[in-house]
Amino acid sequence: MNCPCCSGKLYENCCKPFHTGEKHAPTAEALMRSRFSAFAIPNGEYLMKTTLPTKRKFHNKKDLQEWGEINEWTKLEILKSSLNQVEFKAYYNDENGKPQIHHEFSLFQKENDRWHYVSGEFLS
Repeated sequence: MNCPCCSGKLYENCCKPFHTGEKHAPTAEALMRSRFSAFAIPNGEYLMKTTLPTKRKFHNKKDLQEWGEINEWTKLEILKSSLNQVEFKAYYNDENGKPQIHHEFSLFQKENDRWHYVSGEFLS
């Protein structure tokens, strides 16, 4: 299957190695893409593992898993990307089938040679 992150690659050659722990995302953008795919699959465990350890207390694996499950994730658009920041739009249909856009400016941090999600600012 094509990777949900919209890279144009097959899932097996794109985000799956990150999800299985075979590899770690080499950049903040790659991590962001893999996290979008983790919502689409869904994989709440991966979403928690890739959140900065000191920020995990603000998240809940069950809620992340559920948000992935109740929505149909259709498209990811990267607007800007730098070393540790990614602005993106995630397109999805909510549980009522209504199209939605999640526009976010996310911060990432590299710790112990691995990228982690730190926080996000929702944009309109």
